[in-house]
This record gives sequence, C-alpha cells and structure tokens, in this order.
Amino acid sequence: MDRFYLSHALPARPSAPPVPGAAPLPARSVLARLAALMLCGVPLAVLAQADPADPAAETPPVLRPTGRLHDALPGSVRAQLPVFVRGDRVTGQPDIRAVIEGDAELRRGDTVIRADRMEYDVATDRAKASGNVHINRAGNVYDGSLLDMQVEAFSGFFSDTRYRFLETSAHGEASRVDFIDRERSVVHDATYTTCQRTDEASWQPDWIIRAKKIHLDRVEDVGRAEDGVLEFKGVPVLPVPYLTFPLSDRRKSGFLPPTIGLDSLSGLEYAQPYYWNIAPNRDATITPVLLSRRGVMLSGEFRYLEPRYSGEITGEFMPGDRLRDRDRWSYGIQHRGALGTPLGDASLGINVRRVSDDDYWRDFSQRLLGRGSLPDTVNNQLAQRLLPGEVSLNWGRNDHTLSLRTVKWQTLQDVNSPIVPPYDRQPQLRWQYQPAQLAGGFDASIEADYTSFHADRAYTGQPNAKRSYALAQVSRPFLAPAGFITPRVQLHTTHYEFDAPLVGGQRTASRTLPTFSLDSGLVFERDAAYFGRGFVQTLEPRAFYTYTPYRNQSMLPVYDTAANDFNFASIYSENAFGGNDRVADNNLLTLGVTTRLLDPETGAEAARFGVAQRLRFADQQVTMPGAAPVSERLSDVLLGAGINWTPQWGFDSTVQYNPKSGRSLRTTVGARYSPGDYRTVSAAYRMQKVTGLISEPSEQIDVGWQWPLNDVLGSGKPGAGGRWYSVGRLNYSLEDRKLVDTVVGFEYESCCWIGRVVLERLQRSVNASNTRLMFQIEFVGFSRLSLGANPLSSLKQNVPRYQFLRENQTPPSRFSNYD
Repeated sequence: MDRFYLSHALPARPSAPPVPGAAPLPARSVLARLAALMLCGVPLAVLAQADPADPAAETPPVLRPTGRLHDALPGSVRAQLPVFVRGDRVTGQPDIRAVIEGDAELRRGDTVIRADRMEYDVATDRAKASGNVHINRAGNVYDGSLLDMQVEAFSGFFSDTRYRFLETSAHGEASRVDFIDRERSVVHDATYTTCQRTDEASWQPDWIIRAKKIHLDRVEDVGRAEDGVLEFKGVPVLPVPYLTFPLSDRRKSGFLPPTIGLDSLSGLEYAQPYYWNIAPNRDATITPVLLSRRGVMLSGEFRYLEPRYSGEITGEFMPGDRLRDRDRWSYGIQHRGALGTPLGDASLGINVRRVSDDDYWRDFSQRLLGRGSLPDTVNNQLAQRLLPGEVSLNWGRNDHTLSLRTVKWQTLQDVNSPIVPPYDRQPQLRWQYQPAQLAGGFDASIEADYTSFHADRAYTGQPNAKRSYALAQVSRPFLAPAGFITPRVQLHTTHYEFDAPLVGGQRTASRTLPTFSLDSGLVFERDAAYFGRGFVQTLEPRAFYTYTPYRNQSMLPVYDTAANDFNFASIYSENAFGGNDRVADNNLLTLGVTTRLLDPETGAEAARFGVAQRLRFADQQVTMPGAAPVSERLSDVLLGAGINWTPQWGFDSTVQYNPKSGRSLRTTVGARYSPGDYRTVSAAYRMQKVTGLISEPSEQIDVGWQWPLNDVLGSGKPGAGGRWYSVGRLNYSLEDRKLVDTVVGFEYESCCWIGRVVLERLQRSVNASNTRLMFQIEFVGFSRLSLGANPLSSLKQNVPRYQFLRENQTPPSRFSNYD
C-alpha cells in the first residue's frame, strides 16, 4: 500500500560518527539492537541504583502535559497539524496535489475522510471525494456519495448523506449537507431522530422530524427546523413551520414546549413559556397562561448570577379573575450578595413574597410553593399561608459578628381555620462576640439582641414590645480520647418595654437568671463480630446536669418562644424552650447511653442504639402560657435505633415511651431500600398521642417508591428501552381512615423517548383538596411535551430519593467513536 505524507518533514537527528574500521551494520541488525535496547536496556536503567553523590539523580522526573488526547484541539495546535493521505494508489506532486484511488484516506487532527477515490489540493486545502465517502470529525459521522470541501475550514457540501452526532446519538438522512464552517451546517430534505436503528428490515423510528431544511449550530448548540412535521409512531403529532431544539444540554433562547392541563379549580390551563438566554449569567422566562374558568395570566421569572451576588425575581398578574371578580397578582424577590468593606466582610439578603389576597393559596397553591420538598401537610399549608418579607444585613470581622434584620409577614387568613401570625421584627439588631482562643483552654461568648415586635393584637391577645436581651457564657472543656467533661456557666438578662400595660399595669419588665451545667461522657471501644462481620463497637454513656433557679415569668408575653421538641438533641440542653421569652427553672440530671457498630476500615456507622431519660429533682414552674407545671420526677424514656447494615438498606426509629402509662406517646419508624439507580422504596410510620404540647392526635403511614416493573430482578440501566417504572407516594391517616396526600404515576422508557402519567391529589385543608392529572412525553435529545403541569416537578417534590431517568449521564468523548 502506498503512503504519501503531505507535511513538512522533521529535521533528522545527528547520527553518531562511525567507528573506524567497522563494517556497516545490516538494517535488520540495527533494528534488532534497537529493539534489544528498548526491551532490556531501558528497564535495567530504571531499576539501576542512582549515585547518591549525584544531585541530579535525586531530582524526580518532570511530567509534561500532552495535547494528543484532548477532546477539543486548541486552534494554535490545530493549525500546525500535518495532513496524512494513503490509499492503494497515490499519484501527484508532494506538497502540491495528490490523487488517491482505492481505499483512499485523508487524516488531519480529529478529522478523517475515507472514500473510493479522492483528490486533495494542498494550496487550497480542498478535498474532493466520491464513492462510499465517510467523514468522522471529532466523533460526528457523515456518510454519502459525493464530497467537496475544505478540510481545515470544514466548508463545502456533501450529497446523499447519512449523519450521526456523537453527543446526542441523533442521526438522520438528507439529500445534501452544506457545511458552513466547523460549527455550522444546513441539512436539506432532512430527517432527525435519536431512536437507534436495529437490524430489523422493517425498523422505523418511534419519533422523527421530517423537515425541508434543518440548520445545525454547534456554537449555540441549537437546531432550527423549517417546514416540517414531528411524527410519533408514524402519526404526525405536531406541525413544524419553524421550530428550534437543543443539540445538547446548553441553554438557548426560544419557545419551550407548551403545557396543557386540567385543574379541578381553574379548569383547562394552557401555558406557553418563552425562555430568554440573556447572558451566560442571566436569563428570563416569560409565560402567558390561559385558564378557562378564570382568564389570562402573565407570569415571569428573571435570574442573575454574579461572582459576589445572585438572585431571582418572579411575578404573576391576572387582570379580572372571573371566579373572584378581582385582579390577582403575586411577586417574589430573592437576593444573596457579599459586600466587601474596609471594616470586614458583609452580606445582604432579601427574601420577599407577596400576593394580592387571602385566597391566593387556595387557588394557586402550586405556584406559591414553587420548587422544594413538601415535608408534611401542615408545613405545606403554612408555607403557603405565611409569606415572608425579610431584609438582612450581616457583618463579620475577626471574633465579632453584627446583623441588622427586618421581617414583616403576610398572613393569608381563613375564616374557618385562622392562624396566629408570627410577630414582625422591625427591626432586629444582634451582636455576637466569640473569641477563637482564650488562655487556659476556656471557651466564652457574648451575644446581645434588640428586637421590636409588632403584630395584630386581635390575634395575639397581648401587647407589642421592644425586647433587649444579653447572654454571656463561659465553659472549660476537658477532652481526652476516652471521654470528656465540660462545665458551663451562663447569665441571661432580658428587658421589655410594652406599648400597652400588662394585666398588673406594668409597662416594663426585666429578668436576670444564671444557669450552670455539667456535661460529661465516656467512650469505650472493643472489637466485636455480629452475623459474621467484624466491627468496632462503642459504648458511650453520658450524663448531663443543669441548674437554673426559679424566677416567676408568667406575666411576660411570648414573642418568639416555643417548647423544644423532645428528642435526643434537646434532652441534653440547658433550656426546655427555644427563644428568649422563657428560661426554664431546671434542677435535673439527664442520663443516656449509646452504642455504635463501626466499620473498622471506613469508620462508617452500621448500627446505632441509644436510650436517654431525665431525672428531675424539683418541679419545673416556668411553662408556656396555659401549660401546667412539670412535676414528674422521671421524664419519658427516649429510645432510638438506626441501622445501615449495607448502603442499600436503611432503618431509623425513635420512640418516646411513658413508663407510668406503659405506652408510647410518640413513635417514628422509617425504613428504605435503595439497591441502585432508579430503584428505591421507603416507608414510615408516625404516631403521636395527645400531650400538653400536642392538642390533636395523629397517626400516619407514608410510603414512597420508584421501581422498574418489567425488570424487577435485572440490573439493566435506563436507555435500553421498553422499561416500565412505577413511582409514587401515599400518605394515609389512620385516625381519619383516608388518604391525605396521593401521588401515583407510571413512567415508560423507550430507547429514544420517555412517557409519564401522574395523578396528584394534595390536601389543601381539612375539607378541601386539589387534584391534577398530568401527562408528559419526552423526546430524548429533542423536547418535552406536557399535558397538565410538569409531572417531573411533582415527583421530585413528593417522592423521596426520586431520580430523573437518564440523570447525570457522562457526555461521550470523541475517542469513543474514533476511526
């Protein structure tokens, strides 16, 4: 086979002078010695002992980067690359022109051209090829009959072409492809699909675009189809007079797929979003919405991202809602920014959400929630009915921090279920000093706070106030590998100024209280084996004593204080309340013990078991308004267990057990099984009885899952095609004997499209719920069409550990399709 290299040859290396009188070595002898040197001499040189006296011998070799395996070749490197041609017969003039016949091939950098016959002109860098022409450029493949193009500029035309793109696996056919440059081309009489061809003679793609012309722009990663149609299962479903679609996951401006839905409150809903990619760090989405029972709504979102600040601005406006006979609107502003000042680091935060009326949460609940998790029905409703308006300015330098904050809430009231609004803080000023190092191993901190509380007295039933408080504490931790002991002393002082007299006529009140605590614990370890597996088992007893003298605080209103939840975190704390309006009088000892099973190699926790209980030496007289003093000498017993025997299985439970009644007052048990991607099942049981803090009992079962239906025992990965998934979450109230929240759906994944149908029923109040049926078909590598709201948002919000199908796939390299 002839080889013809059209490139400048490298200068020859200088050869060693011949040995006088020596006969010239045959070529084969030279090659043999060279091979022997490579196979034997080089390894021996590597293994040889370096001379310690030679300083150069101690210098490690320097690794130098190479550009040979770069996915994207730099322009400076590309311009210097040589051109190689070869074939069965090569004729022409070196560095001028070459004619290659029979198995012709031209190669330059990441571009390879093969054909039956090829002509290449060096001066114009122009290649003409005919007969079984094949091009591979950085993994993108074209096959056709006739080619005329400039190789480096990648401009020209290609007739009767079949093409396949590496990144999206999209492919199609065309009568002609015009290459504008390396990144842009125009495909005529074209088809486009990501469905992969099989060996069956009757194969037809599940979905395909047929267009008179398709513009492909790899700079913007955008395709534009003109005068075409989208077919699904051989049926035209969407005319395409002009449509843009992505060639990768990059953002692009243009119309997004419309959403058509049916809502039990608003009727038929049609939304047509337009996405505006303003800049790499700014974008906006503008969405006109038609609601058949209400009217027309316009919504928008603007996002920005800078090195020192970022944020989002959202808004909606509906003129003349026919169901409410008024204008409806909402807006939200979020901003997070860092400010550089000569006096230290500062930051600014803004979080404002406002709506037009109290019924907005009923009519547009999903719009108020936006993205995020829905922990439970009660918190879900509060998130919709309590809208913040907060601005904060924070400063920090060395051991000092200072924050200025103002918060004003909008509370959406319901005459059938009113809620007490939280207090506005207008303003709140807080300073904290926490030195990093103190002599003698001591830790200390001081914090001071001034807050002006405002709320509607018709709901709170108490006067507003300006409250100042300070908390100083000092501790001396004694730490050792086998345990610790930490004595701590605190001093609380608080002063109130009320805007109206209290019951006794006072307009001011003050309180000063000391607190002493002593926290201690031991850690024992031993090697252990359970069920044939070795562990490091720990035994960690802990004792915590705290004392605070009694001061009568029953006359003080409550502004930001609530009783702490009874759990393993709060049981070892000095105060039974969160906030600064109550300091509990305590004289109690908390005893607990925890044992853990740790993996000896990784330190991962395979199991954890714990128990804790409080021993009270005197009654707790300080309580929340309306609560009785705590006189029980022994508190409820906390029992906890967590098991993560393997990464696939997880179990966690907490039980609050009352020894006197012999029953559990609160129980939470949860388990999950996640053997792999797109396979997860979780279940939880939650029960709480009526106590002094809980006015209504609750008992619920919560089940969530995502699981393949026709590959239950297999290990196939998404993308194989023909797989059904079941996905959902059910929240069932045993007290009410009914489903509270229901999200149930199915997903079908073919090789090139994904279909989803989801039924969602979420409880809005005790007697009202909202039901939606959502459909979606996703053409992989093209677009998503939804009937109803986006089911992906609902699944991500409601189903624990839900994963999008084909999530986090690694983009292919050009070397994965290398000629």
